[in-house]
Amino acid sequence: MASINVFGSPTSAEVSRVLAYLFKKENEFQLIRIDLYNGLQRVPDPLKLQAITALFTFEDGRTTLVESRSICRHISEKYADRGNKKLYGKGTLERALIEQWLQAEEKTFDPPSSALVFHLAFAPTLNVRQDLDLVDRSKNTLSEVLDVYDKRLGESEYLAGEDFTLADLSHLPNAHHIVHSTDEWDLIKSKKNVSRWWEAISNRPSWKRVIELRNEPPPKLA
Repeated sequence: MASINVFGSPTSAEVSRVLAYLFKKENEFQLIRIDLYNGLQRVPDPLKLQAITALFTFEDGRTTLVESRSICRHISEKYADRGNKKLYGKGTLERALIEQWLQAEEKTFDPPSSALVFHLAFAPTLNVRQDLDLVDRSKNTLSEVLDVYDKRLGESEYLAGEDFTLADLSHLPNAHHIVHSTDEWDLIKSKKNVSRWWEAISNRPSWKRVIELRNEPPPKLA
C-alpha cells in the first residue's frame, strides 16, 4: 500500500478534517507538522485567512492533493474496503444525500463559521485586526443555517440519514473551534437537535484522536 503523508497543522480545518477521515478509514499515515503561526508571519494580513488552509498538502504515493473534501472522497474511493464503509455511502442514493449535505457544509456552513473562527480565535493570536461587522453578519448567517440543520436533525439522526457520514464529519473542525475557542458556543448549544448532533459527532474516538494531535505542542524552529 502506498504511504500517505499529511503536511500541515492539526489546528487547520483542512488538515483536521482529513486526519479525522483517515482515522475513521483506519488508514496508516505520517503527519509532518507545519507550524501554522510561524508559517503565517510573512503573509500579508488580508491573505492570512486563505493562507491558513493553503499551508496543507496531502500525498498518497504519487498523488498530491490540497483540498480536504476532495481528499476524503479520494480516500473513500481508493480505500473502499477499509474502516467505516458507510462514510461516503454504498449506493447512488446514499451518496447523493451525503453530497447534498456536504455541499451545504461547504457553501453555507463553512463561510460564516470560518469567518467567526478566524476573527475570534486566530486573529488575536496573529495580531490581525478583527472585523467586528463581519463577525456580526457571520453570526446571523450561521444561526439561520443552523435553524435549517435543526429542522433536518429533528427528522434523522445525522444529516444524510441514520448513519454518521462525511457530511457530518466535515463540520467537526469549525464547529469545534466555535464551541471551544470562541464565546459563540451558544450558536450550536441553543438548538436542541443541533446540540444533540454535535455531542454525538464530537465524542467519536476518531475526532478525539485529532484533538489529541491538536493539543500537542507545535514543532520548534531549527
